Amino acid sequence: MFPCIRYLKTFMYFTMMKSNELIKKYLEFFKSKNHAVIPNSPLVPENDPTVLFTTAGMHPLVPFLLGEPHPKGKRIVNVQKCIRTTDISEVGDETHLTFFQMLGNWSLGDYFKKEALSWSYEFLTKYLNIPKEKIYVTCFIGDEDAPKDEEAAGIWRGLGIKEDHIFFLGKKDNWWGPAGKTGPCGPDSEMFYWNSDNKPKKDENPSNCKKFVEIWNDVFMQYNKNEDGKFEQLKQKNVDTGMGVERTVAVLEGKSSVYETDLFLPIMKRISMLIKKENKNSERIIADHVRASVFILAERVMPSNVEQGYVLRKLIRRAYIHAQKLEMQTSLSSVAEVVIETYSEIYPELKINESFVLEEIMNEEEKFKSALEKGLRVFERKIKDVKKIIPGKLSFDLYQSFGFPIEITKDLAKENNLKVDENEFGEELRKHQKLSRSSSEKRFASGLADQSHDTRKLHTATHLLHQALRKVLGEHVEQKGSNITPERLRFDFSHDSKMTDEEIKKVENIVNEQIKNQIEVSYEEMPFEKAKKSGALHFFDQKYPDKVRVYSIGNFSKEFCTGPHVENTAELGRFKIVKEEGVAAGVRRIKAVLE
Repeated sequence: MFPCIRYLKTFMYFTMMKSNELIKKYLEFFKSKNHAVIPNSPLVPENDPTVLFTTAGMHPLVPFLLGEPHPKGKRIVNVQKCIRTTDISEVGDETHLTFFQMLGNWSLGDYFKKEALSWSYEFLTKYLNIPKEKIYVTCFIGDEDAPKDEEAAGIWRGLGIKEDHIFFLGKKDNWWGPAGKTGPCGPDSEMFYWNSDNKPKKDENPSNCKKFVEIWNDVFMQYNKNEDGKFEQLKQKNVDTGMGVERTVAVLEGKSSVYETDLFLPIMKRISMLIKKENKNSERIIADHVRASVFILAERVMPSNVEQGYVLRKLIRRAYIHAQKLEMQTSLSSVAEVVIETYSEIYPELKINESFVLEEIMNEEEKFKSALEKGLRVFERKIKDVKKIIPGKLSFDLYQSFGFPIEITKDLAKENNLKVDENEFGEELRKHQKLSRSSSEKRFASGLADQSHDTRKLHTATHLLHQALRKVLGEHVEQKGSNITPERLRFDFSHDSKMTDEEIKKVENIVNEQIKNQIEVSYEEMPFEKAKKSGALHFFDQKYPDKVRVYSIGNFSKEFCTGPHVENTAELGRFKIVKEEGVAAGVRRIKAVLE
């Protein structure tokens, strides 16, 4: 998530800055530049549901980066909660986190490179007091697709950045996108803190030297890659900037690791009080995983074997294993309490959902204890035919099915005078991680790039489905999540019992009736309080801006939403439910298609 930070010598330059102070300074600075502060979006994406979690600040803003008008205007700023799980096995070192916060400011077809770079530099030097001689920047070197970004470099020179502080790098380092095969993309310019008393050597640059600590990135979306692979200038040029809170606080506080900053210190102290054995790596894993779990649970996601619930279950169980390794005598909920206390000032939803969060962590721990017992019985049965070495495939199956870390399997093997084929286990694990990473990348690309007409139709159909379910099952029905691909929609909703065939048929008929009636789909931007009073549905536990967008499908459906939608229900075709099932306590799931 952020580069390795080693032996930072910044105490002489900076006063100690806490994370909340950094966030407030950033938001206030861009408010002074006429940016509207928007609330952070949920970790579980509401309107880009082809991904499991929000993974970047720009993620919820894709429709607006593609041209839809934002209710708050063309200049916006926020701090966004993010989850990334592709490197979950690396958590515990100096560089990886599962949950992180991203500060970002955006221009949606308004200002461009000059303002973005100037304001970035102003904030770093005047508001964070980073010495100018410590700042180095990178720009795109150019290739057959796009020219060298001399415009950005010229702006840096005009701001006083010396020539030997400017590096030109290729697409790997200084280009963003497109997220899929086609779409918006462009060069970026990154800012680095030079973490050394000596000047960089001639062959040292931000791509090969960890003394350069990245603290800011300005992405300039000025091109569109079309289906022919050509790069064309976009009509609406956007700026997307990002500053990682955890990374920047570590720099400002002069810490060698983010776990030593105010973001983690209270959590680490609580863990140290509860354990009998010490292990830095395990303590960090517990802190990271419990922190991420708290934020996911605060959105009422429950541990399960699918989607977000599966990731949550994996985080809690992995933390539990490490807690047992350190002989922690209490529940992980004791650590979660500190996470809630530490972060609730910025994220009040943690305090609001505290009892739910703590209860679910304790419930999952009990379930995991039971799973470990089952796994132990499987282990004892499987090793009867093993002579000397337990196959890595068996070790991996125990890990995958019951959560057995390799350490537990090795201990059990030793008790039975056996060894574990760790090389084969490692190979199985790498294959699994490669598949998981590939799947994650495909989901992320799909979520950002897919604004196709088929997706718009299915997204519109979820509005009709939501209202139809409320008519047939009752007004207790609330949307709990959705997932849309160009081929089908998936819709999760609150309901305690399996739907009957008759209920399913009624819902289908209601939706198809609205399609047959050829109803216009429209939206209106209005103040939040007015939208609430209008009866528009808004069931996600999140902060809303003071101005929101409300989509209406005639007089049938009205919901808070940011798109994408069709213009008339006649475009949808015939709606058909193909499956209805339970996914968690009190939550049902419908899969449907348009024929």
